Amino acid sequence: MVEVFKTNITCAEKAKYLVEEIHNRFNEYKANFDLQDCDKVLRVVYGTAEKPSIGFIQWLDTLECTAEVLPDF
Repeated sequence: MVEVFKTNITCAEKAKYLVEEIHNRFNEYKANFDLQDCDKVLRVVYGTAEKPSIGFIQWLDTLECTAEVLPDF
């Protein structure tokens, strides 16, 4: 399963740092950024792990990353 977030991240170095932090804290998640997308998308593949929740978004906020779940279409 995949959760997609709109973020405020524009810097590749910050995106790399955040992906490393996500992988360290949530080792069952696989994350990546698409900074070319107008929404500066963060994709989190969580498979059978717990779906990223409000707590995940709040944790990202502590790392100065605002994130908003993008709805499925």
